Amino acid sequence: MGLFDMFKKKEAPATPVVPANIEAPADPDVLCAPVAGRAVKMSDVPDPVFSGEVLGRGCAVWPEDDVVYAPVSGVVTVTMGHAVGIKSESGVEVLVHVGVDTVNLAGKGFTGYVKQGDEVVAGQPVLKMDRAVIAEAGYKDCVVLAVSNTADFASVDMAVDPESAVEAGAVVVKVVR
Repeated sequence: MGLFDMFKKKEAPATPVVPANIEAPADPDVLCAPVAGRAVKMSDVPDPVFSGEVLGRGCAVWPEDDVVYAPVSGVVTVTMGHAVGIKSESGVEVLVHVGVDTVNLAGKGFTGYVKQGDEVVAGQPVLKMDRAVIAEAGYKDCVVLAVSNTADFASVDMAVDPESAVEAGAVVVKVVR
């Protein structure tokens, strides 16, 4: 670095262009598909923590797209590059987790659109994944949707047939109080 290089104006990192919201019901007792794709039972997720429902009941979607949307309206409780936690207005705590072992990417291949404390509406983009980066690293890109406080409810059930095609924003999980 030369003497005058430190006086050069540094460009701020580009602000990511956030996609538009999608249509999603604002019902506090349903969770919407965070991506378009093929919905599967939690037991079919290729990760024992999720398939064993250790982090809660729900489902997963094998994605067809790279934008991940909020499955409920509420407040963002945590962001981790590859995952977003949201507490709904009615107290449902939701984890949207992209991929299996993608924590090892340390954020590479992910663009976040929200931060902790943000209020979101169902259907609002929360992050973008680069499916090629995930695949190149040898990881699976299924998007898990788990109710982390499952024990607080009478039941948390998949609302669509396993292996069915779903659009982002479609109801995929119902919470019964």
